[in-house]
Parts: sequence; structure tokens; C-alpha cells
Amino acid sequence: MNVRRSAAVLAAAVVIGGTATPAVAASPSPKPSLPSGLYGSGDPTYDGVWRQSYALIALHRVHENPPAAAVEWLAGQQCANGAFPAFRANPAKACDAKLMVDTNSTAAAAQALSAVGGHDSAVTEAVAWLKSVQNKDGGWGYAPGGASDANSTSVVIGALHTQDLSVPEVRVGTKSPYDALLKLSLPCADGGAFAYQPDKKGELRANADATAAAVVAASGRDLLTAKPDIRGELTCADAPDLTRTRAATNGAAYLAAAVAKDGYLKSALPGAENQPDYGNTADAVVALAVQGGTGAARKPLEWLKRNSAKWAEQNGPAAWAQLILAAEATGTDPRDFGGTDLVERLTATGPTPVSASQDDSGTSVWWMVGAGLAAGAGIGFLLSARNKRKQP
Repeated sequence: MNVRRSAAVLAAAVVIGGTATPAVAASPSPKPSLPSGLYGSGDPTYDGVWRQSYALIALHRVHENPPAAAVEWLAGQQCANGAFPAFRANPAKACDAKLMVDTNSTAAAAQALSAVGGHDSAVTEAVAWLKSVQNKDGGWGYAPGGASDANSTSVVIGALHTQDLSVPEVRVGTKSPYDALLKLSLPCADGGAFAYQPDKKGELRANADATAAAVVAASGRDLLTAKPDIRGELTCADAPDLTRTRAATNGAAYLAAAVAKDGYLKSALPGAENQPDYGNTADAVVALAVQGGTGAARKPLEWLKRNSAKWAEQNGPAAWAQLILAAEATGTDPRDFGGTDLVERLTATGPTPVSASQDDSGTSVWWMVGAGLAAGAGIGFLLSARNKRKQP
């Protein structure tokens, strides 16, 4: 999902007539003080949980242990009902009706806490809350009760995977999350893309950000498990009984065509149509790799290597994380991404990382080994790896 989409516009959405609509901007409030465990130096009001989750997920993908303070901060954002808001300035204060919780923050946090391990109950409660606010069409909107959209439904599907749930069986009546995504799939005459959600006239319009998210979800992958896979030629084909696999292929074909000329997706923001959209391009790389393999993602990946560092520097931890996920999904070394060490740059935006040469007590592991050898006694180390999530 695009970094911008997870910030002020969507996080400030309110539900009006069943549709998530950006709220009218209020007078600026005092900038909250930044918690020591938080990644990034920008105001976390609208994206604190989102960017923290992305940072932890990206670090997990590259086998880096995040600082305990970072994990504790994220876990402390959860409300008693299992949901997460975009940001809780005072976690010691119980969540109330005035605090807006949302599906995107909750689903991303569930995936992040599942990745780092040790928070099984928190993840279970988050997923239970998500299931409790599932819409009748099988999908989810950004805010509970809001109209289903492709991005929210896709990130929630990723959270369902943390519980090894069969997505088609997570239903409201006869409708599953995949049913909601298929309703947002466009025919090949319109490119085969996914729409974010129907517009005010009920029409579907191609949306690259929504398409990238939906392709990954419909392919059975998520933020934690996206990896290169060739599932057939990326061509669009209409079918009377559209399956999620066919819809994912159609969506990937749309993305491949969109990046074929310049290597990047263009911004959909008014007045910025000719500007590159770095975040959506990174997401498109993941989607193309998941559905069409590294070859399908090569051109936009190479473009990102050449051009994305300045953008990520300006946009912070979620941007660095998006690039790491793009690298990981294509089998690219994130520590040498066009000459940039993405892991180092992400790590620098957060609390001091755990040193690889220190154990949990702060005692140098190598000192222990040396002492043991000097004493002529062997020291055995039992290393238990973090529980791996089951691949979908």
C-alpha cells in the first residue's frame, strides 16, 4: 500500500453513508512527543502503527531482530477489544469511543506481531476483531462499517494468514474476502485492474495501488510471505466464472503494461499525473514478482534501484520498508539496492538495534565462548529460532 495512502487522508476518514470519506481538516493539534521505541521522526498521529508494523515486518524479512522497545511500543497500541488505532498518544489510557480504530492498522500490526513472535494472544485478538467487523460482501473498509475496498480487504487477508485461517471460509453468509475482491476486478477491456471501491456512481475505475495489493492477496500471499513465483504468462483474459487466480493474473498484466514504458507507475494525485509514484511502484514490484516471477518485476525494480533513495529518505521508515519488501519479493539483496543499504537506512530511523554480539542479558556471547575455551570446557548453545508462520 502506498505510504501516502496510510497517512492523513485515509486515517482521517469518517464513515458517511457507508463510504469512507476524508474528513474536513481540523485546526492543527500540538505535535505529540515521539515515543522512544517508534520508528521515524514525523508526526505519528495518522500512521504510527502502520509505519511501525511495516518496519518490523521488513526487519523480519531480512532476519534482523528489532529492538524490544520497538515491539513493546507496537503491542502497547492495541485496545482491549483487539483493534489498533493509527496512533495512541497515551497507551495507559483505555481506548474509548472517541478513538478511531481501523482495519488497516489492526491488520498490519497483527502481521508484524506475528512475525516477531511472543504475542500470540494479541494477534489472535486482533484477527478476532477484524472478523467481527467483516462486511456482508465479505470484505472490509478502512473504518468499521465503511464500504469494502481492495486495499483494506487485501491487508486483512494477510492478517487472516497469521492464524492459518482458510480465507474462503472466513464468511459473512455466503460471501468470503475473495468474493469482495472479485467484485472490484475490472474486465480486460478496462485493463483487468482492480478498483479501490466503486465511485459515487457505482462505477469501477482502475487503481494501481489497489491492484498491487489485490494481486498479492488473490495470489495467496501477504507482506510476510511474498516471494517470486511464475504462475503463467501475464496476459488478461475474461472468464464467465472469474476465479481469484485469474483475477490476480489480470491485475498483474495491468501492472506490467503500466510500467512497460517508463519503469514506474505515475501518480494519481490531481496535478501530478506525470510524476512517478515511488510507493505504488514498489508495491507493483511485489505484485509482479509474486504473480510473474523476477523477470516480470525487473524493469520497475531496476528503476527503483536508480531513483528511490531520495524518496525513501524524505518519507521515512515505511518507505524504506516498502523497498525492502520489493527487494525480498524479487530475491534482491536489500543491503545493496542500487548501492544503498536499505536495512541500515531503516534501522537508523528507529531505536538502537540489538547487537548481534549480545545475548538477552547484555553479556557478550564471544566473551563467554572465549572464557569457556580458556577453561578447557566446551560450551553448548541451544539456539531456538523464532516460530515460522505457515506458508499459505
